[in-house]
Amino acid sequence: MSQVCLVGSEDVNLRYELLSRETARDALVTYDLREPFENTLQLETVSLGAAVALLNDLNWYLVRFTNAAFVKVPSISETEWLSRELATAIRDDEIAPAETERFLMVYGIVSADVGEHSVAGDSGDGGAETATRDHPPKLVEPMLLTRTGETIPDYDLREVDETLVVRVTEDEFGA
Repeated sequence: MSQVCLVGSEDVNLRYELLSRETARDALVTYDLREPFENTLQLETVSLGAAVALLNDLNWYLVRFTNAAFVKVPSISETEWLSRELATAIRDDEIAPAETERFLMVYGIVSADVGEHSVAGDSGDGGAETATRDHPPKLVEPMLLTRTGETIPDYDLREVDETLVVRVTEDEFGA
């Protein structure tokens, strides 16, 4: 099973925008939609190919309402996501999965600023879910990093609870 995570633009409510439009709603109707982070949608597909095909079907909406789209394929990494561009390149056999570990975009994860009671637990989906009782955590400023060994440098743009690692193509890294 592959997972897809769509990150909404700051000025839109991603769930509303996608589900209020018939074509997008029809494409998403068979999936169990979750919101692991504020203004995101996450779902499971049967394969990398199905994930990329769904993203292609939703492209018109993604261009208008999202900042990013990620795909997680357990056979490539249990904890790290792939950018949409990298997932497509792997599906099209342009890049071998073993050659995807070097270029990274790392997002910070911060608890929602609402409520006093925090609940923490490892969600097993690329970053533990740390959230207040009613609000999911938020993804914040991505930072570009290059992996040179077994570990990656610490996220240092701000204090965060955790990080979400996304593998990207060399072109995305250099952009």
